[in-house]
Amino acid sequence: MAHRKPHLPEKACAACGRRFAWRKKWARDWGTVRYCSEACRDGRYGAARPAAGKAAKNA
Repeated sequence: MAHRKPHLPEKACAACGRRFAWRKKWARDWGTVRYCSEACRDGRYGAARPAAGKAAKNA
């Protein structure tokens, strides 16, 4: 399914590097938003995702 609002600003997550788009609930503090999810913010996926990306490149 294609994204219906391609004009929204995007950022890369500081933990996993995944791109995520602006959300209305972040309107007041978009400048300080750094993570795509609670899991990345808590550090649950930060170490695992880059390792998975390296494995995929080597395969």
